[in-house]
Amino acid sequence: MSKGTIGVTTDNIFPVIKKFLYSDHEIFLRELISNAVDATQKLKTLSSIGEYKGELGDLKVTVSIDKEAGTLTVSDMGIGMDAEDVDKYINQIAFSGAEEFLAKYKDSANAIIGHFGLGFYSAFMVSKKVEIHSLSYKEGAKAVLWTCDGSPEYEMSETDKTSRGTDIVLYLDDDAKEFLEKSRIDELLKKYCRFLPVPIVSGKEQEWKDGKYVDTDRDNVINNIEPIWAKKPSELKDEDYINFYHAIQPGQEDPLFWIHLNVDYPFTLTGVLYFPKIKNNLDIRKDRIQLYCNQVFVTDSVEGVVPDFLMLLQGVIDSPDIPLNVSRSYLQSDANVKKIASYITKKVSQRLEEIAKNDAKNFEEKWNDIKIFIEYGMLTNEKFCDSALKFMLLEDTEGKYFKLDDYKTLIKDTQTDKDDNLVVLYATDKVAQYSYIKAATDKGYNVLVMDGQLDSAFVGMLEQKVEKSHFVRVDSDVIDNLIKKEDTKDADVSEKQRNVLTTLFKSQIPAIEKAEFTIAFANLAADSTPVVVTQSEYMRRMKEMAALQPGMSFYGEFPDSYVLTLNVNHPVVKKVIDASASALDAQVNPIEDELTVVNAEIKAIRDTDKDYKGLPADKQKEVDEKEKRAHELRDQEAAIVTEYAKGQDTVKQLVDIALLSNGLLKGEALNNFLKRSIDLL
Repeated sequence: MSKGTIGVTTDNIFPVIKKFLYSDHEIFLRELISNAVDATQKLKTLSSIGEYKGELGDLKVTVSIDKEAGTLTVSDMGIGMDAEDVDKYINQIAFSGAEEFLAKYKDSANAIIGHFGLGFYSAFMVSKKVEIHSLSYKEGAKAVLWTCDGSPEYEMSETDKTSRGTDIVLYLDDDAKEFLEKSRIDELLKKYCRFLPVPIVSGKEQEWKDGKYVDTDRDNVINNIEPIWAKKPSELKDEDYINFYHAIQPGQEDPLFWIHLNVDYPFTLTGVLYFPKIKNNLDIRKDRIQLYCNQVFVTDSVEGVVPDFLMLLQGVIDSPDIPLNVSRSYLQSDANVKKIASYITKKVSQRLEEIAKNDAKNFEEKWNDIKIFIEYGMLTNEKFCDSALKFMLLEDTEGKYFKLDDYKTLIKDTQTDKDDNLVVLYATDKVAQYSYIKAATDKGYNVLVMDGQLDSAFVGMLEQKVEKSHFVRVDSDVIDNLIKKEDTKDADVSEKQRNVLTTLFKSQIPAIEKAEFTIAFANLAADSTPVVVTQSEYMRRMKEMAALQPGMSFYGEFPDSYVLTLNVNHPVVKKVIDASASALDAQVNPIEDELTVVNAEIKAIRDTDKDYKGLPADKQKEVDEKEKRAHELRDQEAAIVTEYAKGQDTVKQLVDIALLSNGLLKGEALNNFLKRSIDLL
């Protein structure tokens, strides 16, 4: 027997390992299993190149529990160690046997997991004592027993082990007894080791017999040693991909499609990413893509490796070239990671473009399931956006789909305005905006449906990408103003009529919380809608963006801005204009005449201030008095018109119909409208 001190730089290395080295104590099992797989893979390599000529036997890694002894044992039939190996690889912390082995056998070594030489010492996170029983593959080697109680001192002696390989025996701490439960161990093995390239055995398979489960003589193999990402796509069928998806994402619907990643230069990367059905649920979770290193599970927090928008996908990525910290639990951000992220983004866009080109019908059928993913990617990733512009789809109100370039060609002749700008009309609610959509389609225009969670931001982005274009919501103005083909002629209404009609109609708009209305006049066709309510495109977009971006929240406090436009050529509106003139001219004309004089006098006085230095005190006083008189006159006129409006059911009906078509007539106002409609019948 020999005794010694482990070669460390401080006596406090074990408390550091126990508390701080690894982010989660359960990682110890992954590290020990990884070492056992390494030892097995090394033996396979030596056998393949003729340096080991013995029988390999049934190569596997076995995990066993002895509750009475309080031990957990990880056993392999791999390369094993002699006393010299133990002294070199165990007694000198942070010396990596895996890296030395890789350097020597870099052209033929199978997947070697270890990188840092600290994996074994993770055992002390959960153990009060650890034993190593090992017999090297070398001819004439003597078995060795190494024991350490968690202090820098160890004991090493010969032992009677007769089978090649290594047994790591953990005497578990009192606060780590959970790892004596087979269900807990199996849970961890399935989490970290379910795709390792060497069979991992935990007990025996069980079967139901005589009213209970009993062990059989068959090993309970936890893992699948050949996951689909380790195979060539040509070897796989759609069924294989779908079955694997359900294995890693149980309870989900079938995926829409998938991407098989396989690259070996300038980095090594394999994996399979799936497109799930997303629809309108922008749920970016960080645990849908699992990262593996040579088939060892590392983490499901893949920020940095996968761009944010790809977090909506599901699947696995396996790469030995992604740098890991000492515990393999957190990714380090470096140039290699960025290259991998760019590669994945490129592959995703190439796959989508391929499907859109080669199977357009299938792509259209699945568009609404992946639309939010595409839009999110285009809004957050410039490179993906540039690629996606080639295959993204636009849907119109008739349910037809178009690629962007095809749609521009479709509407170019009918929806180009007088300034040679392409005007793209869209609706956010086909039902609520039906009358506006019909007015547009009746004129030969096409209207898109943009009703998705991200469409308000997406429209703005498209407007920047498509040169000389405007995206206009179909209810943002009267139809003749949406796409101006020529300079429009002002409505043939006098200033006095504008004042009267503005007060007349505005006084009949019911109180609507956080809404402001202005009255406008338009020369529309006589058979067009008599009164139309539209909403400011700019302010509406600002408020929608405010809902998505906290930094713009002040826009959300602004009232909604609406325009109530009167079609002065409609017979009913003409009738209202004529009736109001007949009833009000005698009272209103004197007021308007005086108001005209007062306003002219105010202007004349202000015009004397040619240098904009301000009026003299006496002149300013005169202006103030005249402005006061102007206010009094406007108030008088408003009172006369408002009183007149109370008995004008036609005006009320026109206003309410316009509000109703925009979904703004509710509560008492809606009830009054219905009652009035019956009375008018």
